[in-house]
Amino acid sequence: MKQRNNRATSLAALAFAGVFGLTGCFSSTETGSKSGANGERISVAHMQPPRSGLTPLSDDAFKLSRWSTAETLVTLDENSNALGALATEWEQTDDLNWHFTIREGVKFHNGEKLNAEAVVNSLQRAIDATPTPRILNGIEMTVTAEGEYIVHIKTGEPDPLLPNRLSSPQLAILAPSAYKDQTVDPVGTGTGPYVIKSVDGVSGATLDRFDDYWGEKAQATGIDVKFVPDGTARAAALRTGDADIVESIPVGQAASIDAERLTEVPMPRTNTLYLNTESGPFADPAVRAAAREAINRAQIIASAYEDHADEAAGLLGPALPYAAGQRDNNEYKQILEGRSEPARGEGIKISLGTFTDRTELPEVAVLIEQQLEAAGFVVEQDVREYQYIEADALEGKFDAFILSRATVLDSGDPVAYFAADFSCEGGFSISQLCDEGVDAAIKKATETKPGEERQKAIALAEAKILSTDAAIPLLHERVFQGESERVRAAARDPRERMLVTADTRIDK
Repeated sequence: MKQRNNRATSLAALAFAGVFGLTGCFSSTETGSKSGANGERISVAHMQPPRSGLTPLSDDAFKLSRWSTAETLVTLDENSNALGALATEWEQTDDLNWHFTIREGVKFHNGEKLNAEAVVNSLQRAIDATPTPRILNGIEMTVTAEGEYIVHIKTGEPDPLLPNRLSSPQLAILAPSAYKDQTVDPVGTGTGPYVIKSVDGVSGATLDRFDDYWGEKAQATGIDVKFVPDGTARAAALRTGDADIVESIPVGQAASIDAERLTEVPMPRTNTLYLNTESGPFADPAVRAAAREAINRAQIIASAYEDHADEAAGLLGPALPYAAGQRDNNEYKQILEGRSEPARGEGIKISLGTFTDRTELPEVAVLIEQQLEAAGFVVEQDVREYQYIEADALEGKFDAFILSRATVLDSGDPVAYFAADFSCEGGFSISQLCDEGVDAAIKKATETKPGEERQKAIALAEAKILSTDAAIPLLHERVFQGESERVRAAARDPRERMLVTADTRIDK
């Protein structure tokens, strides 16, 4: 298979559509905000500050990609199809070996030249990192330069998802000078349309337009970032015009903001009721079916989420546009027709757990308890901070557990989530499920190349999981992104990889 993408468009243009100072305001003096010849600077309020010094080998990588300062070999479209970026094409020569052609004429922000050796250096640093970036967990991979612009990658096992894997922000390509001993410094070492000029710890960052960018030049002259963990302060920044783009406006603050300034972005995150299939009452499929029939999703969404969520028809939500259409497949429907008939739940005692870290979940637990008790179950709740309850959940100490779960990880693909949560060898199996049919469906999806056939295989794996009633999907979360009336072309990205792109601008 050979993929080509020679268009000289920026990564940012492929995006589909947080935070500010703890004081709650941006100052033009502090940030250097000013008008430029081709546009103004963009002020951004982020929800969370960096946790690892903005190293791309951590979750801080997503901030670097949202600022369009660090780029990867590959990017993804809205259906998770791989598109060329710093790599213009790739070829899989056999089950284990791949060749990636590196884009010529690209300069790092410090003037160093992008070539195969620089790419190998960045990827090798990720491979050798401790802890290993999530996207490489369990992956054996060797990288070598073959000539000036060809990178050879060999995997330990067949990995049809390798191009998607290389789209992870944690595998961003930085200049060799960014890597010093055990640290990685992204300041002035990326390739994107914006260059980081300074970082003020956990307070903020300043970026300027990079005029030697290989693609379309940024329309704004720079980005001024502040980190504001307090949701009320972030909402105030949008109302007062102190921030142009604001991450994650709390639902409770939305009513105080002009609706035209808010966009609800569907997230690849599903709130699910996991049922213990190994021990206790829910080891009986008929009892699990009774719990499934007792759930009223609309009531949960209206009460706990003020109608700002989507009812779950499956494990995968609107953030994966192909998922809903796949459920019309006759094979999918036939699999669900094999579910057990519900038993009567009268007098059955169950334990129900969840955690306090996500604000809505304790209320969801109350509603679930009421709905199950209306069906005859006797429910005992246990709600704690996540750090104190996760081990018990994974050890199967609850009959039922409510979890808000990311359904696509760094590859943009949900198969790893299916395997972790629902396979016999899964490392995050709250439902304690081990089913031969489920494992076979997940294995087939894992081995299928990206594209329509993989999407179909993913859907059939979802159907197999749902047919066991080991998991009852409740809802798919949304997040409010705030934009001032002057903002144009900000990315509204469910994967939270893009935010300010080369096309994003502020109208005067």
